[in-house]
Amino acid sequence: VQLQASGGGLVQAGGSLRLSCAASGRTFTSSTMGWFRQAPGKEREFVAAIRWSGGSTSYADSVKGRFRVSKDTAKNMVYLQMDSLKSEDTAVYYCATGSGIIPSARDDLHQYDYWGQGTQVTVSS
Repeated sequence: VQLQASGGGLVQAGGSLRLSCAASGRTFTSSTMGWFRQAPGKEREFVAAIRWSGGSTSYADSVKGRFRVSKDTAKNMVYLQMDSLKSEDTAVYYCATGSGIIPSARDDLHQYDYWGQGTQVTVSS
């Protein structure tokens, strides 16, 4: 499985960005696609996740109401729409995938087996 994240950039506070994650190789209907981020000097943290089959979603409290995760199964793409961006959203964003992840464990990065290379999001205040 290969993941390719893209769409990062520089945006002013209050602005929007849409990240994309292209998945190739073998995918499973039981897979969960997750978005994580890592700011300088901080640990990688969960942002959002979506189940490949069914589309149920999970969000970190810090992004609820501002970010939305979606998928296009036919294109093997997952998206993260980020609105009302804040300076604290500045980080490298990663997409990841894993199989058999129960909803309560979607925020655990150790549940994910494959990771993309990351895309930088910088929000200026």
